[in-house]
Amino acid sequence: MSEERGGWLSRLKSGLSRSSQRLTEGISSIFTRRKLDDETLGELEELLIAADMSIGIAEEVTGKLRRTRFNQEVAPEEIRQALAEEVARLLEPVAKPLVLNPALKPHVILVVGVNGSGKTTTIAKLARQYRDAGKTVFLAAGDTFRAAAVEQLKIWGERTGSTVIARGQGADAAGLAFDAYQEAKAAGADVLLIDTAGRLQNKTDLMAELQKIVRVLKKVEAALPHTVLLVLDATTGQNAHSQAEIFRQIVGVTGIVMTKLDGTARGGVLVSLAEKYGIPIHAVGVGETAEDLRPFSADAFARSLMGLEK
Repeated sequence: MSEERGGWLSRLKSGLSRSSQRLTEGISSIFTRRKLDDETLGELEELLIAADMSIGIAEEVTGKLRRTRFNQEVAPEEIRQALAEEVARLLEPVAKPLVLNPALKPHVILVVGVNGSGKTTTIAKLARQYRDAGKTVFLAAGDTFRAAAVEQLKIWGERTGSTVIARGQGADAAGLAFDAYQEAKAAGADVLLIDTAGRLQNKTDLMAELQKIVRVLKKVEAALPHTVLLVLDATTGQNAHSQAEIFRQIVGVTGIVMTKLDGTARGGVLVSLAEKYGIPIHAVGVGETAEDLRPFSADAFARSLMGLEK
């Protein structure tokens, strides 16, 4: 287990290297042989905001340094350590792995997010992990607007040994979700993952379709869907905020998966999302394989973001 953990931590650190390099270089240039004065604190605040952390977090972090270390000489490593501790403290309340409820047969997870955010591949990774854990997995190809999305999910179903429920292009997504639930329940499946459309160009249509899916499921059982999982692409930076806002309004998001952290220098956006919305962060992705999507750890993320050893 510790070897596996070490492997994941090194992948997480590597995946966050663009974000950590930007912060590390910025901190080093600010704090090399300089005292912690108003000017350095101002520069640090600007650096954190530029790394897509919110103004509130930047002020909170620099405010703590002002109270504890003002007018002292501080090494860049100490600043990174202090920042990692503060970021971990801010993230700890939202670091909540997605745990399947064994009493639910199936545990229904509605997966939402804009097209291109990594929804379908996240579903595939989760399906792989659940299948590897011996769970029975059903997938519903609810993005009926795009034929390619349906075909992609069918391929992932074959690869992961999951049952895929699909209809033709343009089929009613809510009707498909209803059918998929009935079939998964009849089969005694452990989990049903429902893919959905994510075309924000026409928000009204998307909102109506997603709300209809939820409405139809709730008619079957009031607690459905059990989880509404929002997949966000870290490379979009602050756009992740507007996406979180829209999908919260539409379907009441219960948890977040942040993908593509390895493709961006803007990993700090996860910190500002946590501060603004307080939505549980279930998992983060730093690569293409199923092993590269892991339960979110506040401490591991914070230390990796600051380029610190585990």
